[in-house]
Amino acid sequence: MSTNDNVRVRFAPSPTGKLHIGGARTAIFNWAFARAMGGTFILRIEDTDPERSTEENTQIILRTMRWLGLDWDEGPGIGGAFGPYTQMERMDTYQAALEELKASGNAYPCFCTKEELDAKREAAAASGAAYSGYDRTCRHLSHEEAQARIDAGEPHVWRLAVPENHGPIAFDDAVYGHTEFPADVMDDMILVRTDGSPTYNFAVVCDDTNMQVTHVIRGDDHLSNTPRQILVYEALGKPVPTFAHLSMILGGDGKKLSKRHGATSVEEYAERGYLPEVIVNFLALLGWSLDGESTIIPREVLCREFSLNRITKKDAIFDEQKLNWMNAQYIKAMDPASWVQASAPWLTRAYAAGHAGLVSQIVPAATPENDESAPVEYPADALAEGSADIAARPAFYQALYPLIAEREQRLTECEDKLEYMFWGPEVLLDEKSVQKVLLKEDKKPREVLEATRAILADESIPWQCDPLQDRVRKLTEELDLKAKFVFQPIRVAICGNMVSPPLFESVELLPREDVLSRIDKTLELVYGA
Repeated sequence: MSTNDNVRVRFAPSPTGKLHIGGARTAIFNWAFARAMGGTFILRIEDTDPERSTEENTQIILRTMRWLGLDWDEGPGIGGAFGPYTQMERMDTYQAALEELKASGNAYPCFCTKEELDAKREAAAASGAAYSGYDRTCRHLSHEEAQARIDAGEPHVWRLAVPENHGPIAFDDAVYGHTEFPADVMDDMILVRTDGSPTYNFAVVCDDTNMQVTHVIRGDDHLSNTPRQILVYEALGKPVPTFAHLSMILGGDGKKLSKRHGATSVEEYAERGYLPEVIVNFLALLGWSLDGESTIIPREVLCREFSLNRITKKDAIFDEQKLNWMNAQYIKAMDPASWVQASAPWLTRAYAAGHAGLVSQIVPAATPENDESAPVEYPADALAEGSADIAARPAFYQALYPLIAEREQRLTECEDKLEYMFWGPEVLLDEKSVQKVLLKEDKKPREVLEATRAILADESIPWQCDPLQDRVRKLTEELDLKAKFVFQPIRVAICGNMVSPPLFESVELLPREDVLSRIDKTLELVYGA
């Protein structure tokens, strides 16, 4: 266990795909621990799988880390005293470590072919014996014979010579406590492959050693790698860091989190309208707690209070309902300008929806046949106009925030909830709302709309929420109707359906001529008037 007071931790993703939620949780724990301890957070790219690792994936990971606000102290784009920070650029360090192991007699060449090893495995299976791994055939070759075969160009790998009298491999895990593995089940693992590339367990120890990593915080799927890595640390004569293995993240059904539970990459959650602060807060609580009660934990509190001793061994449950609730709480706490900035992609789409050749009509209710799950594709010029409009009218867009702040769980919802604010003089009437509200003749919806139009056309009434709403409310007495039978028809005529953000707060933000036009078009579409 390391006694180094200068805490150095690392997050080392492989660029074989997008950053998974589980990987993000690991990154957050490392980052928060470094910040709480005044230590160093290292980002290292483990790209030694040439078939699956891509530069595109590396950039996705870096972009996602920045979106989450997980700033690294050493790594790509920043550098540091222990770089480079991608494994493919560190091949000389692995070769140097191998030479050390050769010189100390802790590594030896193995000339056994894959076919020979497969045959031994199959023979063990046929005899009913448990296969105990490589049988160390080449370990007992003389130095002269081994060198002669190498000089002759015979393909070979390099294996670790595990001490035959090694006792149990023990370590004190910061999460799991004292842990032991019997050394006699550890075969002489491969360190360097035939092509000269290092295996994972060798490269990661070399990197962590050279970067002076003091704590290795990672998922418990790596727990079985730990004894093998400890053997490499010992063979190199290097101090073993403190390990902290994190429990699995499970879906609500108790099974390992996967696509069937919804999105699995951080990028997908960003596209679904979750705030980065929420993802950090939510994932930090999957296996860790501040005090057993607190749910909303600001970033600065996490960075100050995070500790390894509050990580639990119990598997964490990914509860998307809780995530939605948490996102809603953060949205409510935003200031209007920040909300507009975060919501821009979907506000732009709401704008485009209202400027894409809109024609007033009654829209059929959604059915399994016509309910399109794929997002609508809007013309690029309409989206560009939307972005320009946000920049040109910041006050208008910030005024939309109070309409939706209490009603939005995800930022994407503003696209549908606020689309009516961009219809101009047109209106899209929901067929179901027309049937339930506007065609209830006994509730006088037509009279309500005609009377309301006259009120809204009266320029002596200030075009403000309260005066307009107070005057319309008097229609309840004048037409002898309950309030909902007055306000519901107006809501449908102006906003398109029975459910919308606050009505007269919306009206105040719309031009008078557009509101009057929508009522006129509703009267025409529904009553032919």
